[in-house]
Amino acid sequence: MPLDILPSVCPHDCPSTCALEVERVDARTIGRIRGARDNSYTAGVVCAKVGRYAERQHHPDRLAVPLRRVGEKGTDRAAYEEISWDAALDAVAEAFLRAAQRYGSETVWPYYYAGTMGLVQRDGINRLRHAMRYARQISTICVACADAGWLAGVGVKRGVDSREIAESDLVVMWGGNPVSTQVNVMTHITRARKERGAPFVVIDPYRTPTAEVADIHLAVRPGTDGALACGVMHVLFKEGYADRAYMAKYTDAPAALEAHLKSRDPAWAARITGLSEQEIVDFARLYGRTKRSFLRIGYGFSRSRNGSAQLFAATCLPAVTGAWQYRGGGALFAGAALYPLDRSLIEGLDVLDPATRSLDMSRIGPVLTGDKTDLGDGPPVTAMLIQNTNPAVVAPESLKVRAGFLRPDLFTCVHEQFFTETAAYADIVLPATTFLEHDDIYTSGGHTHLQLARKVVEPYAEARPNHFVICELAKRLGARHPGFAMSEWEIIEKTLAMSGLPSPDQFDGGRWLDMALPFETAHFLDGFGHADKRFHFRANWPAVGPFHEGLPDLPDHAEVIDVATAEHPFRMVVPPARSFLNTTFNNTPGGVAREGRPVVRIHPDDLAALGAGEGDRVRLGNRQGSVVLHAKRGEGQQRGVLIVEGIWPNHAFEEGMGINVLTSADPGRPNRGAVFHDTAVWLRKA
Repeated sequence: MPLDILPSVCPHDCPSTCALEVERVDARTIGRIRGARDNSYTAGVVCAKVGRYAERQHHPDRLAVPLRRVGEKGTDRAAYEEISWDAALDAVAEAFLRAAQRYGSETVWPYYYAGTMGLVQRDGINRLRHAMRYARQISTICVACADAGWLAGVGVKRGVDSREIAESDLVVMWGGNPVSTQVNVMTHITRARKERGAPFVVIDPYRTPTAEVADIHLAVRPGTDGALACGVMHVLFKEGYADRAYMAKYTDAPAALEAHLKSRDPAWAARITGLSEQEIVDFARLYGRTKRSFLRIGYGFSRSRNGSAQLFAATCLPAVTGAWQYRGGGALFAGAALYPLDRSLIEGLDVLDPATRSLDMSRIGPVLTGDKTDLGDGPPVTAMLIQNTNPAVVAPESLKVRAGFLRPDLFTCVHEQFFTETAAYADIVLPATTFLEHDDIYTSGGHTHLQLARKVVEPYAEARPNHFVICELAKRLGARHPGFAMSEWEIIEKTLAMSGLPSPDQFDGGRWLDMALPFETAHFLDGFGHADKRFHFRANWPAVGPFHEGLPDLPDHAEVIDVATAEHPFRMVVPPARSFLNTTFNNTPGGVAREGRPVVRIHPDDLAALGAGEGDRVRLGNRQGSVVLHAKRGEGQQRGVLIVEGIWPNHAFEEGMGINVLTSADPGRPNRGAVFHDTAVWLRKA
């Protein structure tokens, strides 16, 4: 008997947001998942972890019923008893009302991120937040630094259509690892290589799976990408590769940039980056002589205290050569500005009170432990609703996060698919649906399609969507907004109408709407996003964010990082593992089997100097704490660089706490942002 094949959309925190074809065995069971073959971006491709999503969908450890804590916080499932949905929701509403009566509404902090990228299920929590005047969230944990860097130069968050990569004569992947984290990009890169002979360059501190298949890998020291960009631009100006006519028409300060870069030659850049002068010159010449050069910018190198400045420096390259003029040329970071959605119904923006305080999600540890830098004169956070994220593992300074969650005066409700480390600190745990069990609408960071997805199978056991929880709490709390009385699909249809977009029946097959822009607009030939319509070589950092001290206005190396010292001589980067997506998939059999155990990649010479070998136990630490991992030879990275792929659950580590013990909650400059890849540590044999 043939299987039903139903359309859907991958909801996970990845720029691809793949269009999917799902095998449905019966009303509650799925088989394999494939990429939609008739979607021009997904092109039939999906990553292995989503392809075997049935492992996760039908995992025996999925949460089935609501739970109430009756034992100690931070222990295990045995500390909880089963209760009804009504009892659970009543308990949450009562706790929120009690907290607000004591401290005011801003003591309640709804907390969420991108466990699903669907707009209704992800962002609907804000409707409750705004209707109740709860504390707002500054969503910084992923793209805040990258956004600031891109906007400083380009002025609007969009770029060249990623499908044009196939028409490029040179593809540069800077700060990303699409083989592991955005596999569809590789489809289009492969076409450019096969059909056009396009060289493929990867800039990354270590030999990622993407770097392994590249023609050129530039393994920079972490935090030095801005110096590389400057060294490259020095050569572009000096050797005649700069398109002066283009810059005169489309940029703000080419003469000032050229003068500034005269002292930023390849020798200067080599000293900072650890690359050889010849590597820098060769790359500059390759980039300069190739008109159709596509710069695909990832998030990785922006997750540093100087990350915005680094990304900004990289974005200047296609403006110097004029690559934006050509099909298959230019750059892409993300495309949020492609989607003119009115989100007021989804998020309750029409009832937002801008006077309510905002708290930085990346600083949840300091917030929950009473840091006045964050709380000011306001009340402590004493009640939380957490959806779509697992901060006990993914947030920086995780020892502070744990200490905060252990506070006896903090009430926490976690709505989750599994009993995560964060759920173990909760007072109430609610079972959540997966993306296959509810309706939603999806934008994308990596392509141009606005996508719709209907429920494929019935919810597991008593699992309920985020939208259900938000609306039920609204009833109990007395929150008023039209969105609380609407279904997910009604909200989607109304949002499209309010946004002046076609109705769902006018989408291609009811699945997607291609929002691609005309060539002239996509390539900024009718102007960049700034008021003067020019690309800005001179960044106005104070206009971008408040933490701008130490950031140079022209592209440069900004040494505002956690530099290596005698006490902490190694620089640590914590990129995603191929089989995990943040903490999603780190409990599925296929993912765990592929990754094995937490390891630290160490340069062979550093490993020898340590007197350690492959597989030996080693300890990494800094002033915040230390963790034990197993050593792995790290070919394709510089000495003094440590790579710890993850994110592994805390319990996978010997001492029960994971790698974010070591990362900092310091805000990136200039507009906040998590700095996961900017950590100086010591290294010893365990």
